[in-house]
Amino acid sequence: MLPKLSHKEIHRYSRHLLIPDVGLAGQQKLKAASVLIIGTGGLGSPVALYLAAAGVGRIGLVDYDLVDFSNLQRQIIHGESRLGDLKVESARDRLLDLNSEIQVDIYKEFITSENAFEIAEPYDLIIDCTDNFPTRYLVNDLCVLTGKPNVYGSIFRFDGQASVFSAEQGPCYRCLFPEPPPPGMVPSCAEGGVFGVLPGTIGSIQAAEALKLILGIGEPLIGRLLLFDALDMSFQTVKLQKNPGCMICGENPEISELIDYEDFCGMPAHDHDAGSAGKDWDITAGDLAAQLNEGIDLRLIDVREPHEQEISNLDGSELIPLGQFASRLSELDSAQEIVIYCKSGTRSTRALEILVSAGFKKVKNLKHGINAWALEVDPSLPIY
Repeated sequence: MLPKLSHKEIHRYSRHLLIPDVGLAGQQKLKAASVLIIGTGGLGSPVALYLAAAGVGRIGLVDYDLVDFSNLQRQIIHGESRLGDLKVESARDRLLDLNSEIQVDIYKEFITSENAFEIAEPYDLIIDCTDNFPTRYLVNDLCVLTGKPNVYGSIFRFDGQASVFSAEQGPCYRCLFPEPPPPGMVPSCAEGGVFGVLPGTIGSIQAAEALKLILGIGEPLIGRLLLFDALDMSFQTVKLQKNPGCMICGENPEISELIDYEDFCGMPAHDHDAGSAGKDWDITAGDLAAQLNEGIDLRLIDVREPHEQEISNLDGSELIPLGQFASRLSELDSAQEIVIYCKSGTRSTRALEILVSAGFKKVKNLKHGINAWALEVDPSLPIY
């Protein structure tokens, strides 16, 4: 039996009640619904805000991260007063300020193969607002195995995607992407950037899809992938087919339980250890500064993009962008001491792996990149 609406709720949701496709019964469905949002960053911000405003009765938020100053360019659920706080706590407080009549559950942890079923159990559908491949595959497999719809979104620079993966009615994420891209092939938003308003567009689409699923109205993006380009303001829709050979939702599935997704994707599901190549290959900003001051002959290689040098730069460094690195190895001498750096150490770690595989041994990665140098050695440089 659907929950009743109070007079206060009828007043709050009056614009919904006036829509024949929603009406009183539809608003009661929203009040009875429960939605799990994985990630409270760029995509999770608009998704959570709009679902709370719409009156979804129970919202779960999963995130382990803290609010950082660089988040505020796009993660509109957070504010300057919440810097350093857990994102789920910041988001919960904002949602309850927006709508005190809903229930907000928070999970201050990574979602993993060990805890995913327990976290997801109380919720009707799951919204994927993550930014890494291991968690996307985990969310997909979790949804297939539990029969819950997966409202998917992803963003990068000016481009966004959205779809609804519902294995009982159409393809799943693995049908579209059976294998993850090679590690390092697709840069994260932290390395490649994202247009500040883009997550608002894609997140709003995800929220709309979730509401349609709850209400049972319209045509959800099941079997369709929506592509958005903010630069030319264009939308395209690509039809998706269920893959009969899909490893988890196909005719003879091989996956019947959650697996090790970091191992499957060859990359971590979170960036707490990003920027480090390991103690045998890292050099800290302080140690690099000491060696330079001692006059040790080092060759500094910057693997960022040219426009990033306008933000900050290390004197005497040479620019070889990561995308050109493998084809320009002939410019480097394996007999020299080489230190590679980028913004935060992620791209330079990939460049180091290329060098090591080519036989270079006298090479180091500037741990956590030029941002660490700005923080620990030269505060006149900005952190970006």
